Amino acid sequence: MSSEPTNDESTELTPEVSRRRALGIAGLGAAAIGGLAYVGREAVASADSEKASALAAGGLAPRGLPIAFHGPHQAGIATPVQDRLHFTTFDVKTENRGELISLLQAWTRAAERMCSGLDAVEGGAFPRIPEYPPGDTGEAVGLPASRLTLTIGFGPTLFRKGGKDRFGLTGRKPEALEDLPKFRGDTLDPLRSGGDIAVQACSDDPQVAVHAIRNLARIGFGTVSVRWSQLGFGKTSSTTPEEQTPRNLFGFKDGTNNPAVDDTATLDQHIWVGAEDEPEWLRGGSYLVARRIRMLIEIWDRTSLVEQERIIGRDKAEGAPAGLRFERDPVDPAKQPPDSHVLLAMPETNDGATILRRGYSFVDGSDGLGRLDAGLFFLAYQRDPRTGFIPVQQKLARADVLNEYIRHTGSGVYACPPGVTGPDRWWGDTLFA
Repeated sequence: MSSEPTNDESTELTPEVSRRRALGIAGLGAAAIGGLAYVGREAVASADSEKASALAAGGLAPRGLPIAFHGPHQAGIATPVQDRLHFTTFDVKTENRGELISLLQAWTRAAERMCSGLDAVEGGAFPRIPEYPPGDTGEAVGLPASRLTLTIGFGPTLFRKGGKDRFGLTGRKPEALEDLPKFRGDTLDPLRSGGDIAVQACSDDPQVAVHAIRNLARIGFGTVSVRWSQLGFGKTSSTTPEEQTPRNLFGFKDGTNNPAVDDTATLDQHIWVGAEDEPEWLRGGSYLVARRIRMLIEIWDRTSLVEQERIIGRDKAEGAPAGLRFERDPVDPAKQPPDSHVLLAMPETNDGATILRRGYSFVDGSDGLGRLDAGLFFLAYQRDPRTGFIPVQQKLARADVLNEYIRHTGSGVYACPPGVTGPDRWWGDTLFA
């Protein structure tokens, strides 16, 4: 048998034909896995997208079906929180503006495909010529979109780094996009902080989320490099009040009073950069604050239940505020301990400051001293961090007794541009216009 691939579809494959060669036979752009050809996967994803389109407009896609990538706002902000997270920041290595733009365009096209359940690039994991490296790493072949969302944000250093304006963006840097102030008790690791660009991948399948980030990093090789990343699981914030509120690693319900994704008035007032806000290129976007919060769970686990509930300001079983019966009873400040986390963090005691949180638990092994390196990866979206996260965290850092049980070890702030509204648009095109 010839060693060259054949275009004769009737050719019988013998056991000696390698799997890789078999995938190249018949000139297919991609091959069959479990009897499903790549072209079939394209068709299935397309049908799924059409089926979910009405629901996906609000991010309310059923499990497994795609969430719409295109829209006035980026998905992954005011969409129901998925089960898994892979958050990664990148440093830009090039100083060529055109190369950066080309990367953002390529990332957008790949994100569109992956959020629809397709390989990152056409041809994917099984190129027509098997001697070529695959354009997709392949670990998500056969998996549905699993409500994957990809959300991008730009850090302060993208606009100016080391006193240098690498891409002609200094004059377009938002006033609100500044490194966060140092808060009392911060023990930040510089290797887990900052970054020129951040990408948040959320999905109900951890392999789908990891695959998405892996392929963006692969596409960006030589132009960007990974700075730091964080995996998360078991969402600890509720953006859908009708569902059961998840619990964090301290065992408490977390995110009860989070703004709902269908509360458009609250989102417009507190989360989205408004039509009159500056800079113009960011309107319809949002600001993201990411904080890696290590929980000292061994100490917490030896604390009495009554003390735990006093520190949080909620009943541990039901999640009811102090002195009340049900989880969603309005918090009564008069019944709260004066240093409880709930009292210090609520909008009513912070001049109305409101954030949309998408928190995830993490366990990153042990610290070598027999203690779990575990905690909460806290993602907070807001219209302006100067009136959102910063004043709330300053109050918590000063007075929250919960600080005895947590350490902030990683941090970043990013400007998230508006959504991609059509097939000719791309992530950040308003910034570079």
